[in-house]
Amino acid sequence: MSTAPRRLRRQNQVLRFLDRLERESRADAVIDTLRGAVRALPLGRGRDLLHGRWLGHPVHPLMVQVPIGSWLSAAVLDLRPGRSRESKLLIGTGLAAAAPAAVTGWVDWAELRPEQQRVGLVHALSNTAAVGLYATSLACRAAGREGAGRAYGFLGFAAVGLGGMLGGHLAYRQGSGVNHAEEVPHVVSEGWHRIGGVDEFPSGQPVRRNVDDVPVLVVRETGGEIHALAERCSHLAGPLAEGTVADGCVRCPWHGSVFRLSDGWNVRGPATAPQPSFETRITDGHVEVRLRHQDGGRRAERDREPAGQGSGT
Repeated sequence: MSTAPRRLRRQNQVLRFLDRLERESRADAVIDTLRGAVRALPLGRGRDLLHGRWLGHPVHPLMVQVPIGSWLSAAVLDLRPGRSRESKLLIGTGLAAAAPAAVTGWVDWAELRPEQQRVGLVHALSNTAAVGLYATSLACRAAGREGAGRAYGFLGFAAVGLGGMLGGHLAYRQGSGVNHAEEVPHVVSEGWHRIGGVDEFPSGQPVRRNVDDVPVLVVRETGGEIHALAERCSHLAGPLAEGTVADGCVRCPWHGSVFRLSDGWNVRGPATAPQPSFETRITDGHVEVRLRHQDGGRRAERDREPAGQGSGT
């Protein structure tokens, strides 16, 4: 009876290490300093470019493909004798691409939750160690010390692997960089939903309501027009109902993402995805909302159903 639990404990050591890393607060002072420095960089509109707002998702995963691919290829070539020249070219390419990849990563990191930033800091340190090891490898190869160059290269690749594992934990376990509003079109039922009387929505003030247990932000403008968006920010699920409404937009109180009330478009990052938006109407003095583009989504879901399990219409 004790064998299985022991085996389970051995299998979960990595996850326990990562969970402890998320809770480790001793480096928080360093994190606060680094976060402030990154946020203070005079990037202007370039900050949204680095976040990947133009791409629709973070640009950092795209940027890291070049250094990782180059260093992986160099490691494969190092397993065969006589390919030092090609390995040096690949290592140099990876080193040149590492800097812009790191910049995009740091800009994203500065807008994360504390638990994510703790893991992200170790992720960055691991990748920094990899850059140092690969730079040493390149220097050794240039000096004719091929054996040492290969050894440092393999150590660098191990550091890259650790950094990649931590990056995967950030993305897939901690939800860094994902669209936190993606599920809304799959949760809200079709049709119109009554959310309250018109007088329950003061002009210019954000109000939170629920539709099928999904929080919805409702704003009635001075002229009487009513807008409704998914209330949890697509960046990190911040409460938009606690944000600031101005110039036809709402600003998330957590990290400053700005969304257009009329259609949910992300005007400014760090959010890279827009907010799901709702059509609105007033019926018998009550406000009703309906998710935009819902019919197309429903049709797409029906198209994916196995034969014989559809609605029959």
